[in-house]
Amino acid sequence: MSRFRVRFENPGEVADFVTRVERYPYAMDLSRGSVVVDAKSLLGVMVLGFGHVMDLSIYADDCGQLCQDIRKYIAA
Repeated sequence: MSRFRVRFENPGEVADFVTRVERYPYAMDLSRGSVVVDAKSLLGVMVLGFGHVMDLSIYADDCGQLCQDIRKYIAA
């Protein structure tokens, strides 16, 4: 399992993120506080809001290519 902190500033970034992660067969969750949603669900991710750092959990051992695809959303 891999964990990252991600951040989205607007709906366009969320749509791009979901499009990118849908290409991979891994199960992924995105959480903010006590709310956990499927990271591949556009509506679910939108519910978490914008401008907040969220936790992304990827349930796979080797997700290097996915990490490259979403690197611009990974919070420093």
